[in-house]
Formats: sequence, structure tokens, C-alpha cells
Amino acid sequence: MLQEQIINEIKQIPSEKLAEVYDLIHYFRLGLKHEANALPKQRPIGLAKEIFQTPDSFFEPLQDEVLDAFEGK
Repeated sequence: MLQEQIINEIKQIPSEKLAEVYDLIHYFRLGLKHEANALPKQRPIGLAKEIFQTPDSFFEPLQDEVLDAFEGK
């Protein structure tokens, strides 16, 4: 049986590596169960179109000092 083979393999793993194996098992056992719930639901496009207007300045080039800040200069 596959479960017995896995258990036998785990028994051969050095004790200092068992925490890593446990993390992996825990991820698959619990993480995948909740993965479907963890995905964010997509919001409809245009929810704020009557509330927010993008200013024309949004499309203008950024000032050099702002660009430098983004580039870490």
C-alpha cells in the first residue's frame, strides 16, 4: 500500500530533516484543502466609474526626481 511505503520512507529521513517533511505534508493536507477558498473573487470592472475620474495628469510623464526615486537613485 502506498501509505505504508511513504511511512517507511519517512522513517529513513534524518531527524533534522523531519520538520521540512512535516511542513510539506501539512501544506498538502491543509493548504490544498483551503486553496480554492483562498483565491480572490474577481471584482466586476468599472465599480467606481461614477465615483472616481482619472485626472488627465495621470497620463503625463513623471518628473525626473520621481522617476529617480523609483529607480533608487
